[in-house]
Amino acid sequence: QVQLVESGGGSVQAGDSLRLSCAASGRTFRGSGMGWFRQAPGKERELVATITWGGGSTYYGNSVKDRFIISRDNAENTVYLQMSSLKPEDTATYYCAARSGPNYGIRKDDYDYWGQGTQVTVSS
Repeated sequence: QVQLVESGGGSVQAGDSLRLSCAASGRTFRGSGMGWFRQAPGKERELVATITWGGGSTYYGNSVKDRFIISRDNAENTVYLQMSSLKPEDTATYYCAARSGPNYGIRKDDYDYWGQGTQVTVSS
């Protein structure tokens, strides 16, 4: 069974930090580029960050550059999203996604597997 499980969401104040985790089943994670997306009510799902299988290359959405960091621990089958200097506009449901190939992907269609999401709410 392919499974991605996000955790770490919550309600915070502007300027705070949060770290999201995505735990993946072995077949999903092995050799897979991974990504974090987010979706706010009434808006399209957008890329937050993505990382290659080896972790050597990353790509970030413009709105989170210099504030968020994506990383992965392949031994633990886990991907992380460290979020700093959070803003109210970061409020959204955050989704972890995996793709079949080792490269990162910047489009939703690049991904084959999705988690159920974790809510992040940032108040001013």
